[in-house]
Amino acid sequence: MIAIIDYGMGNLRSVQKAFEKMGIQAVITAEQAVIESAQGLVIPGVGAFEDAMKNLRDKKLDQWIMEAVEKQTPLLGICLGMQVLFQWGEEGEGCQGLGLLKGDVVKLPEGEKIPHMGWNALEDLKKCQLLEGVGQGDYVYFVHSYYVRPEVDEVIKARAGYGINVPAIVQQDHILGVQFHPEKSGDVGLQILKKFGEMVYQ
Repeated sequence: MIAIIDYGMGNLRSVQKAFEKMGIQAVITAEQAVIESAQGLVIPGVGAFEDAMKNLRDKKLDQWIMEAVEKQTPLLGICLGMQVLFQWGEEGEGCQGLGLLKGDVVKLPEGEKIPHMGWNALEDLKKCQLLEGVGQGDYVYFVHSYYVRPEVDEVIKARAGYGINVPAIVQQDHILGVQFHPEKSGDVGLQILKKFGEMVYQ
């Protein structure tokens, strides 16, 4: 079973329905026992980095997520959920993230409309289980004003052009993140969620 972490931010039901459409069992939860027993975890999210981290810490979800990751449980962060995987977010007064991946989260540069909202193409694809069946130039749906800057480029598995090369997919071992919303990205997004399901249940 995949646990979709309910920390009060994000369109949880849409993510759950997308998994269900691919025949993958996923439950929405904030319960320690469910998270500890899950075979895979998903951190969705819409909103501000600081608020997300406060909610995760207040509910002790950060601790349970870290413990699951230490047990090699596959983890997928979606949009804001991907950003909190990193060490630091500059939004607002700035605050620490989960620190599972090295790097920070900064505002998109001036020059393009912010937020980056709408369909954009995946480019510069690297070998990654999430991308099996996904092609160069396939479109997915983005909504974000900040983007991740990983410390090492090797974790970046796909990018999207928006004035700069925005990291769209990251992976380090069993920790994965997508900056876009796969649940809003049609067949391409469903294929990516299916691949995460296969990674969980392989």
